[in-house]
Amino acid sequence: MLENQKLSNRIEVDSAGTIGFHSGKSADHRMQKAASEKGYRLESRSRQVRPEDFEAFDLIIAMDRDNLADLIAVGASRFGKQDLIPSKIKLLSDFLGPQWPTDVPDPYYGGDEGFDYVLEMVEAACPAILQELTTEGG
Repeated sequence: MLENQKLSNRIEVDSAGTIGFHSGKSADHRMQKAASEKGYRLESRSRQVRPEDFEAFDLIIAMDRDNLADLIAVGASRFGKQDLIPSKIKLLSDFLGPQWPTDVPDPYYGGDEGFDYVLEMVEAACPAILQELTTEGG
């Protein structure tokens, strides 16, 4: 989407987890397959979110409310307060319509279709995320 709209030189996208259990590993092979079928290549390695991410990135998106709470704690540890949290950290579902669940389901312990569903959710949220990042003040 960023490449199609010639924004890849203005917007950086990164991914990090709230726990470091999978740090350094590639994406799950089922997610790689689901992504590949839609034309995406997942080449990055897993990393844990760092306090400095809250300064480096304008928007941090949590997949579910548990991760949101973890991100708020990491952000508060960096700044000693939670002032920036409402504007900087949001749930993916904040960018989706009411037909989607509030929390992105964790597909890890299920079948391939769970990874397809999560990818559908992310794709559905991307236009609203991009709009937020490119509007005045975004």
